Amino acid sequence: MRINLASVLVDDQEKALRFYTEVLGFVKKHDVPLGEDRWLTVVSPQDPAGTELLLEPSSHPAVKPFKDALVADGIPYTSFAVDDVKAEFERLRGLGVRFTQEPADMGPVITAVLDDTCGNLIQIAQQVG
Repeated sequence: MRINLASVLVDDQEKALRFYTEVLGFVKKHDVPLGEDRWLTVVSPQDPAGTELLLEPSSHPAVKPFKDALVADGIPYTSFAVDDVKAEFERLRGLGVRFTQEPADMGPVITAVLDDTCGNLIQIAQQVG
């Protein structure tokens, strides 16, 4: 068994697509209209056949209080692996990305947390050693 799809709940799929592709560097894989919403996935350019990230509409009534509580407590919704957190932090900050946590050494990992502009905090993490 392996993970083939993960979701991030977004308040605007088009805005999310721009952020996740143009800023974070993912590439669009699927874009299928489904009524008012879309089956919209992105993948890492380093692994286009790998795990897809679904940019899931956050229209369900339970989503807003859930996301608001995570953000209020500073809890990232998900985490993405990067080779160099400090370099990625500088690159993204240069593009105007807002961070709620600057790079921090956590022993076996270095992490930083960013605002994805779609209602989520996202952690980037680098394995150390």
